Amino acid sequence: MNVRLNHREANPKVYEAMLQQEKTILQLGIDRTIYEIIKIRASQINGCSFCIDRHSKDFLASGQEVARLIHIPIWRESSLFTEKEKAVLELTEEVTKISQGGLPEEVYIRVRKQFNEEEFITLILAINTINAWNRIGISTGMFPNCY
Repeated sequence: MNVRLNHREANPKVYEAMLQQEKTILQLGIDRTIYEIIKIRASQINGCSFCIDRHSKDFLASGQEVARLIHIPIWRESSLFTEKEKAVLELTEEVTKISQGGLPEEVYIRVRKQFNEEEFITLILAINTINAWNRIGISTGMFPNCY
């Protein structure tokens, strides 16, 4: 396997812009566990092996149990996630696949029961950011441990 190009070197300004988005999301106070769950689930849907690997390691390094990591794709059937985390997982799936039907009203309502307007917009930014990273990673041919 070969990386097609190093996106950091090819356009450092884009890389810095992406890093700034990450900093902004963290400054907005997103819960780090929720943020890692978003990153893992979106990366699974998009098939970004680099991001799945990286964020799974970050999730486990933060003290999360392996079982929770394994259960992310089957969160609906799992008792290992809070209602808040399940709302985030559902939102992540719907926004990542938004071209397939938009964001259903019932999903929006479930998420808004757990998060206020400001938090909702932060979640949308977080989901969009990992989707952008996934698209960069996949398009440039990144794979686990390529850097």
